[in-house]
Amino acid sequence: MDDQNKNLILATVLSAAVLLVWFLVFPPETQVPGDAVTSDGTPAATTAVTPAIPGGTVVAPGAVIADPAETRAKAIAGTARVTIETPRLTGSVSLIGGRIDDLSLKGYRETLDDNSPIVTLLSPANAPNAYYALHGWVPAGDLANDAVPTPQTAWSAPDDAVLTPETPLVLTWDNGAGLLFTKTIAVDEDFMFSVRQSVENRTDNPVRLFPFGQIARHGEPDVENFFISHEGVVAHADGIVERIEYGDMPDLDLNPVEAAPMESYSITEEGWIGFADKYWMTTLIPDVTTQATTVVKYVPGAEIYQTETRLPVVEVPAGSTTASDSKIFAGAKEWEELQHYQNEEGVPGFIDTIDWGWFFFLTKPIFAALHFLHALIGNMGIAIIVLTLGIKAILLPLAYKSYVSMARMKELQPEMEKLKEKAGDDRQKLQQGMMELYKKNKVNPAAGCLPILLQIPIFFSLYKVIFVTIELRHAAFFGPFQDLSAPDPTSLLNLFGLLPFAAPEPASILSLVFIGILPIMLGVSMWLQQKLNPAPTDPTQAMIFAWLPWVFMFMLGGFASGLVVYWIANNTITFIQQYSIMRSHGSKPDLFGNIRSGFKKKAAVVDNKKDK
Repeated sequence: MDDQNKNLILATVLSAAVLLVWFLVFPPETQVPGDAVTSDGTPAATTAVTPAIPGGTVVAPGAVIADPAETRAKAIAGTARVTIETPRLTGSVSLIGGRIDDLSLKGYRETLDDNSPIVTLLSPANAPNAYYALHGWVPAGDLANDAVPTPQTAWSAPDDAVLTPETPLVLTWDNGAGLLFTKTIAVDEDFMFSVRQSVENRTDNPVRLFPFGQIARHGEPDVENFFISHEGVVAHADGIVERIEYGDMPDLDLNPVEAAPMESYSITEEGWIGFADKYWMTTLIPDVTTQATTVVKYVPGAEIYQTETRLPVVEVPAGSTTASDSKIFAGAKEWEELQHYQNEEGVPGFIDTIDWGWFFFLTKPIFAALHFLHALIGNMGIAIIVLTLGIKAILLPLAYKSYVSMARMKELQPEMEKLKEKAGDDRQKLQQGMMELYKKNKVNPAAGCLPILLQIPIFFSLYKVIFVTIELRHAAFFGPFQDLSAPDPTSLLNLFGLLPFAAPEPASILSLVFIGILPIMLGVSMWLQQKLNPAPTDPTQAMIFAWLPWVFMFMLGGFASGLVVYWIANNTITFIQQYSIMRSHGSKPDLFGNIRSGFKKKAAVVDNKKDK
């Protein structure tokens, strides 16, 4: 490898190191949701959200701004409700507005502690961090606004009603003027709700109206705000997935026809739309046979983030009934479930609600293989190691020539040292001599770069998989490593997991010093692998490369432990492959030769002093 190639690799490695250190020391700032205010800047007790609807009519979802002093439990207790109880969900539907606004996930806890509360997904409109789904009708033509149910409408339900996979919930409301509205909510064994809205026209005249669905979040959610993971709006239209960050929603373009002065809109045709967090999601899914308009909207005066689906206007003749079907997904972004809804229930592109990133052509198959291995083995850490073995086996034919080239270059080190002594400070002469030496021995110095170039996209793809997929969340390895998506929990401070103390937080300076077992193993494995490679001829480069394993050892202590496990396994397998190939070609790597030669030199100096 000539100096130009080495400089390129060195610059790449050091640039990556600087970026990693920057994100560890100066993590992106996360914004805290502010209190809701009215347009004049004063705190708002209640604010009516009035999304514009094509045709000039409006619907008022009646989003009530939360009183910061009011707890979620109090908000739930203050409203008539119907319980939701499924194998994976628990919560309730509010009879005021017929909202799905109380939902928690049974299978997921906030932390690893067995007593930790389960994850809360949706909360009522008058509770802190309100997050809810609403379906309704918008009047069209001559139909008055109060002729259709509003978010403040009190729906009726049977006294013994409970929403389960076996028992749908039927809500009714009679407007007293000849229109009977019915809302039937069903739920499956997992995370998909079905909503059928119907209106029976008992009048003597036809009526015109259209259905809508809406998901609203009050205040900007507390997200990780990390560049590798998207949190915000996710939408699918015409085969394309679009993502919008919460911070970008206030800058949406105003729709000149529909938007009120305080509202920003982004409108597309057809598809599904909703909000995706790192692991959880709530998504509106209109009937695929109906053309729907999907809307992203931000209301700055109330700081409300909304996604909507609007279906075409329908006319209900006198004496007839019209119904509209839609679905809403509210739950965890589990790969298997998303695949099921996409392939079996016809939700197009649903698997792409997971943010696979630029290297989706690698992240998708890598995760599929990891998921299969985990199901087969039952341990995610071992699955990562087995996956690494498979990747190395696939890449071995490409890496073989590289390892052979490195073995030959290692053998040429004595010749290189002689050339260096002869050339002195004449770098041009040194370069010419090196190229002649390479040509004479049929060595390609650039071949040693191949494994590095191959590993970069695979490394980042696996990092993406470990960071964004819920299957890695709280996935155990062994002993103290009970969450492979979190940093190594061991450190010198807790005697590497023997004492019941937590390791320093990844953002603290102490975490850069008191590292855990996995980063230490990573540093050693990198050092061993480096000993098999020819040392750079330039002393400065040689010194920098010698320090790199230990720099990475400290720097990667705050990374997900699953990623560090992969890197350790990769380094170890690479070392074994390279060592074996070098031995098979007659080279006998001496890993500790430099150390021994150093001891010999010191001993010789001592002997010379004694002789004198």
